[in-house]
Amino acid sequence: MTRLSAELRRDRLIQAALTVIAREGVHGATTRAIVAEAGMSLASFHYVFPSRDRLIHDVIARVLRDQQQVSFESLETAGSPREAVRLGLDAYFELLSREPERELAMFELMHYAMRNPDFGRLPRVQHASYRATARELLEAGAAQVGFAWSRPVDEVARLLVVMVDGMTVAWLADRDDAAASLVMDFIADSLAAMTVPAMQTLSSTAVAR
Repeated sequence: MTRLSAELRRDRLIQAALTVIAREGVHGATTRAIVAEAGMSLASFHYVFPSRDRLIHDVIARVLRDQQQVSFESLETAGSPREAVRLGLDAYFELLSREPERELAMFELMHYAMRNPDFGRLPRVQHASYRATARELLEAGAAQVGFAWSRPVDEVARLLVVMVDGMTVAWLADRDDAAASLVMDFIADSLAAMTVPAMQTLSSTAVAR
């Protein structure tokens, strides 16, 4: 029998957790259910994760990392602020429509954690992670195209997260791609309206000095 590396075991368990949470909810995502989905043993689970809570935190981190990676890659061809936002949204939506169970699991985690005091600060940490990822993408888009945000980037990141969350819930409910595209156009237009040319920011700074 081929011995799996710790990294491969971790990957399989994270994917299995996403599948079980999306299908059965967090309450059904017991350690035994997750290892059964992964085709692994409890010993393999404890070899890479000290607890189910640690696995859940890593599940959130993995989903955000994958979303961030595809969105960053999309920025390479952007030529305007609106295009930078729209391309990032397109990349996110492509991943969402290909693997909807990932976002189903993320929403299930958020809702379950808000009702369960055992999860403590997880909802706050999860949402803070969303905003941090959004901020990095917004800053990368500005640097790539050559513009600046007219509002504090943390504010823009919060708006982006709220709007994308709404679009995601709506799409998971009706699977209407055309409607999602309209929402993404609205988000791109709204965020592009909160940008200024980078040189304008530099000129304003020079005058202030």
